[in-house]
Amino acid sequence: MTVRARVRIHEIYDCIQGESTLAGMPCTLVRLAGCPLNCTYCDTPEAIPFDSGEWMNVTDIVTEVSGRKRPLILVSGGEPLAQKGCAPLLHALAKVSPLLQLETSGAFDISGTHPAVRRIVDIKTPDSGEEARNYWSNIEHLKSGDEVKIVLCSRKDYVWALQTLSRLERTLAPEVPVLFSPVESRLPASELADWMLQDGPPARLQLQMHKHIWGAEATHV
Repeated sequence: MTVRARVRIHEIYDCIQGESTLAGMPCTLVRLAGCPLNCTYCDTPEAIPFDSGEWMNVTDIVTEVSGRKRPLILVSGGEPLAQKGCAPLLHALAKVSPLLQLETSGAFDISGTHPAVRRIVDIKTPDSGEEARNYWSNIEHLKSGDEVKIVLCSRKDYVWALQTLSRLERTLAPEVPVLFSPVESRLPASELADWMLQDGPPARLQLQMHKHIWGAEATHV
């Protein structure tokens, strides 16, 4: 069936999922163009412009991704949900993908996404520069298969994250894992590990596996 919707695609390529509880799985990454946020640690600034990449019909994207035959499809950005065509894209990909993940900044409403989508919601910290963009209502819509990621730049961010998790304790479903991800150029993973061992937060440490495989400056990984 042909889907008439289209989205602006920055790039599509095969890689290893370097983050989330599915880290290590071969996947096809579908990176949408454009993001209205400007996080201080953004590692894909070339995808921020909404005119990067090219327009593609959803049907063509599904055909290309299906042909790659990877066990996981990861839709990322940019900020995918900033494009109106993202919803029909996810709906179409859900029909052909055994596993489908969506990485989102957490600044947009996730309640209308296809139920098969595993959503990774990034809660923005003070040092991200985008704390005010957090759409807190998203937390109540998280379910099994979804995840929360908090990227940490400093001790201040870490303390903020602990306070935030305490505040969200009754709202965040217990089956939704929380991942603390350090910006290693600003916060060594060893320091974050020591803090977590001392405080025992309800979270796990996450490193960006793809950067350890191919290097922090590598692209298309």
